[in-house]
Amino acid sequence: MAKINGLREIAYVDCKGGGQIEVSDGIAYVGHTEGPEATTIIDIKDPASPKVLETVMCAHGGVHAHKVRVHDGIMLTNYESIGYAGEPDAGFQAGLNIYDVSDPAKPKHINQWVTQGKGVHRFTYDGRYAYLSATVEGFTNRIVVIMDLADPMNPQEVGRWWWPGQWTAGGEEPNIPAEHIMCHHPIRMGDKLYVSYWHAGWAILDISDMSNPTCLSRMSWTKTTGVPTHTCLPIPFPLRGMDVMLVADEDVAKTKPSGPAHLWMVNVSDVENPMPFASFQLDGLDTGTPMPVQTGCHQPVEVVRSTEIPVTWFENGLRVVDIADPHAPKEVASFVPDAPEGFDKPLGNDVFQDEAGIIYLIDRRRGLHLLERI
Repeated sequence: MAKINGLREIAYVDCKGGGQIEVSDGIAYVGHTEGPEATTIIDIKDPASPKVLETVMCAHGGVHAHKVRVHDGIMLTNYESIGYAGEPDAGFQAGLNIYDVSDPAKPKHINQWVTQGKGVHRFTYDGRYAYLSATVEGFTNRIVVIMDLADPMNPQEVGRWWWPGQWTAGGEEPNIPAEHIMCHHPIRMGDKLYVSYWHAGWAILDISDMSNPTCLSRMSWTKTTGVPTHTCLPIPFPLRGMDVMLVADEDVAKTKPSGPAHLWMVNVSDVENPMPFASFQLDGLDTGTPMPVQTGCHQPVEVVRSTEIPVTWFENGLRVVDIADPHAPKEVASFVPDAPEGFDKPLGNDVFQDEAGIIYLIDRRRGLHLLERI
């Protein structure tokens, strides 16, 4: 039986599982974790009666397009090879796909920015610039790439940044295992990029000159926790006089037996000297005992509407965490759905909250839930 507290389920869309959910102008866009489906486009103007408009398909096997962002009628999706699906079909070119969705029921592929290696993973987009986690020639694993999409038919790279040790073509050597160093995704606020960097930790970059991003600070606790850093989310308003960043670790790819991944609070009032000062974990999860992967934290909402932050917690569904007192974040609502048909458990993967407060929870394996606070 589904477990629900402080929320009400409005509707359910039975679609393939997703890696990201974005809502723009009454339309939901779901990027799918596995092909051949790439992006499902859903009319949610009546949230109680969602209607699937179209599903965009991957052009190749062995790849996925599980991330999606939309702004002013332009939809961006990643295009990435995925090891568990085998080798991609001949002709596959990794990168960023660009669509015209001015008519969401009739998406038109208009361009692709092509890169080397596996391709683009997670990214953010502000309507002008895209901030990518991408593999590029000469570097080990994914780095930060800033793309200018003022002209979607002619995207231009304007800047890049990498963790020291990634530029193998330049003779750099990492001081931790190379496979641990990869950008997960950057999030911009003002002239800063807040960048998660997997087992290497995280970094805050100054991008006032986008052609030359510079590192203001770096930090890691993954040697202690054993879990990688997934998201660095700057909060767009002060809390108790502090500028705060949430850091979500992802409960996968553990480097050692460990407890479940956490949500962390970091004081970034002085971005050159950030200070972690609090954390959040679900009641009942034993943080000192090794636990299976996908038990703990995954991803917070990235468009922050209030101090109540919806966060996906893998098999523990959705948790709404109130950070009004940042020293003592607390759970105020939750939703753990039934396991999707054909699976043994739910896996809350990504979440979006629209201006009306409706929360969209996509399961990694199957299904989109529409929820509201009560």
